[in-house]
Formats: sequence, C-alpha cells, structure tokens
Amino acid sequence: MPKYLVEASYNIDGIKGLKSQGGSARVAATKSLIEALGGTLESFYFAFGENDAFIVADMPDNATVAAVQMAVNGSGAIRSRTVVLLTPQEIDEAAKRDVPFHPPG
Repeated sequence: MPKYLVEASYNIDGIKGLKSQGGSARVAATKSLIEALGGTLESFYFAFGENDAFIVADMPDNATVAAVQMAVNGSGAIRSRTVVLLTPQEIDEAAKRDVPFHPPG
C-alpha cells in the first residue's frame, strides 16, 4: 500500500479547535478518517515552525488521498500538503528503468 507524508498547518479556526479538543482528539479523528478509507496511520506528530503537524499514513491509492486533501483543505481550518513516499526497493526499480530523456542544448 502506498505511503504518504502529510504536512499540515492550522489556521486560526483550526488552532482554536485544537485548543478546545486537544491533540489526542485530533490524532483520534485523523486515525478514524484514515481507517474508514482503508488506510492505516503510521505516525502523527505535532511540531513547531511552518507546519503544525506531520502525519505518515498508508493509503489505498492516490485518488483516495486526493479526496482526503480536497475535504481537509476545503474545510478552511487546515492547509495541508501531501508527499508520496517511496521505499528503497521502489527506487531500486526506478533506477533500473531506461528513460529516453535528453537535456536541452
């Protein structure tokens, strides 16, 4: 199952909700959402800086993740960015493929 890293930042409304419900409630809600869509939550960490949370999850496919992104970002309370993570074996496979690329010039 593909693995994804989600970087999330809360806006003022999201922070107010986080303060009222707490971090454990946000993790539980995230885990419930991911599992309802056939995925598994690997980790959820809150952080300082540009991003407020980092989430790693296994999800069934890109379309499922895109649907989650639309719902989450569409809420207006959170801005998130998703990165597809690759295993070393996937990179090994990619390195063996012939790609007919020629740089300009």
